[in-house]
Amino acid sequence: MNRIYNFSAGPSMLPLPVLERAASELVCYGDSGMSVMEMSHRSPDFEPIIQSAEASLRKLMNIPDDYAVLFLQGGASTQFAAVPLNLLPEGGKADYIVSGQFSGKAYTEAQKYGDVALAATSKPDNFTYIPATTRESFRPDASYVHICFNNTIYGTKYNYIPDTGDIPLVADMSSCILSEPVDVTRFGVIYAGAQKNVAPAGLTIVIVRRDLLGHARPVCPTMLDWKPMAENGSMYNTPPCYNIYMAGLVFDYLLGEGGLEEMKRRNERKAALLYDYLDSQSYYIAPVRPDCRSMMNVTFVTGDAALDKKFAAEAGDAGLKNIKGHRSVGGMRASIYNAMPYEGVEKLVSFMREFAANNPKTV
Repeated sequence: MNRIYNFSAGPSMLPLPVLERAASELVCYGDSGMSVMEMSHRSPDFEPIIQSAEASLRKLMNIPDDYAVLFLQGGASTQFAAVPLNLLPEGGKADYIVSGQFSGKAYTEAQKYGDVALAATSKPDNFTYIPATTRESFRPDASYVHICFNNTIYGTKYNYIPDTGDIPLVADMSSCILSEPVDVTRFGVIYAGAQKNVAPAGLTIVIVRRDLLGHARPVCPTMLDWKPMAENGSMYNTPPCYNIYMAGLVFDYLLGEGGLEEMKRRNERKAALLYDYLDSQSYYIAPVRPDCRSMMNVTFVTGDAALDKKFAAEAGDAGLKNIKGHRSVGGMRASIYNAMPYEGVEKLVSFMREFAANNPKTV
């Protein structure tokens, strides 16, 4: 088996033991006589799968009972509309911090539904840092404050949890969920697309404080209303069954590896290896302010678009795939999620040294 190191921002690497177990159960799950992909979501065969997945996620993230856990379809971008439709009443207000492309899209979407204000942004500086805020940054009568906790494209991450007082804080954690412990009780809602650090594309996780359920606007489509989803155990309609099964395998794998404290230790070690190298030389430029650097998505450039293109191509040939930066910003991006082993980052740093030596810049 010749597996490459996949630095894709998503869909991304999954832990090899999870893939191997899924492969062994693909044709016949347990003694069911069928694949999980063939099961009715309302059958006694599937019910323990979704219940186990929720229980394992609750244990991993220490999610209190007064929070509902939803396994939904549509990707995190669907929640850009679901959030205001569930939390922003007619005539209400919401505040957004825009620190990258996806939080910008969420802000734009929310403006369709009411008085939505830009509380802070780092756009004038090309999203190279996370804006600092205080409680006074937000309107006291806002229904919620929305942030994107880790910015996949620009490689920034919150190093603090904004103080919003009694205003519910809503966080898109698509590219950092399960990378480290997080105090769920500091948030009203956490949502995340699964395709970066959890499972295959097609599943979205929503963790919502139960007192925030039941306030959806009358025009909110039922499929975007969190309350019926919670009341029906994420099975108001057919959920993404196989993805929930895969997520459950990942949750159990992480628990077996030591949980999120251990993931944080490994991720900090991987990120330090790459950032330490970037800081030790001048060939590559890391644009993000050091105190706002992401552990999951490391961005860098050579300063020469032609060299960047050559780097990405040759890295791919060397088994370091999908290192090219997002199409909107260019450069390189190494996404080093939980499943990326330390050895993959070692190989990337070694390649970076070799490439710099073999491709001197012309002044």
